[in-house]
Amino acid sequence: MEASQTPARKRIAILGCTGSIGTQALDVCRQHADKLEVVALSAHRSARKLVDAAREFGVARVALTDEACRHDPALADLPAGVEASFGPQAAVDIALADDVDCVLVSIVGAAGLAASAAVLKSGKQLALANKESLVVGGDLLMPLARPGQLLPVDSEHAAIFQCYLGERADQAYAIWLTCSGGPFFGRSRNELARVTKDEALEHPTWNMGAKITIDSATLMNKGLEKIEAHHLFGVDMDFIRVVIQRQSKIHSMVEYQDGSVIAHLGASDMRIPIQYAFSYPDRWSTPAPRVDFRTLGSLDFAAPDEEAFRCLHLADIAGRTGGTLPCVLNAANEVAVAGFLQGACRFTDIDAIVEACMDEHDAQAVESLEQLADIDAATRRRAAQLLAARP
Repeated sequence: MEASQTPARKRIAILGCTGSIGTQALDVCRQHADKLEVVALSAHRSARKLVDAAREFGVARVALTDEACRHDPALADLPAGVEASFGPQAAVDIALADDVDCVLVSIVGAAGLAASAAVLKSGKQLALANKESLVVGGDLLMPLARPGQLLPVDSEHAAIFQCYLGERADQAYAIWLTCSGGPFFGRSRNELARVTKDEALEHPTWNMGAKITIDSATLMNKGLEKIEAHHLFGVDMDFIRVVIQRQSKIHSMVEYQDGSVIAHLGASDMRIPIQYAFSYPDRWSTPAPRVDFRTLGSLDFAAPDEEAFRCLHLADIAGRTGGTLPCVLNAANEVAVAGFLQGACRFTDIDAIVEACMDEHDAQAVESLEQLADIDAATRRRAAQLLAARP
């Protein structure tokens, strides 16, 4: 009788391992150490957290994308033999090594685009937690992805992906993209003009980083996700309908031609979609507390108010126009959100800055990463000027 062989563990690289998604991904890897092996990690400038994670998981390579971290004292605690590299390209390089099977791209913002493109070109599996990659460069990325190669990590897109499993996509009628409504659900435009940073960072259901939490409060996050779904599932923007689901227990739904609606329900815990991206097509034991539907109570639904939350409306315009306009939308939003977090503008100035940048841009067809990088940089400069001019 032949000796039984232990199945090989999937080898994981996590880009952006110190952020909200990255730390939750490490928790999934911790809980399923018999199935997952972390071999490479990157961070932007959180050297101490990166070193601690590298030591715990015994990784072969680490990268810090901020060159200024090259001499960070924390790096002295890296175990002997761990390769460290620095600079924007470093995260991409460690992900493309031969001993990597799956790359989680959880880098925040447009910086994740180049990494996502490189992973897809390499043939490795991409677990995508960077929605800006598809918002900005979906026209470039989707043609690179083979079936089953790109697995969405956003809870909504992971839900939609699963609602399509075993079904014919050509018989779908609509995607219902759910939205918590953020901390300011029901507020008027005038009320939104007076909200504070601390109020905006109090998300009702999800634990996320500061930037995405503000995006959730403005509903820009849902607008970006609508553009992302447009690319991921190859559907028109009109096919995707945003619905407020305050309890965040329905993560999205797909409605079919016959009137049947398949919904994905579960705990409000990002570790579940992260784990599914690693385990697909298998399902492993849950990393999160289960929902007891006997005690959940009601599930509430509402339409979003696009007059008060103009970011959702602007994202819809960008997605319908296509080309380079979503790049402008994203870049201007990143600058404006950073300004709001620093106290340089009001909450409602975020969409005003984004709209001004969009109005000034003549949308073009997307041709290359270099073109998008140039438009991104120019938009950030213009948004910074508009931010500085706010009263």
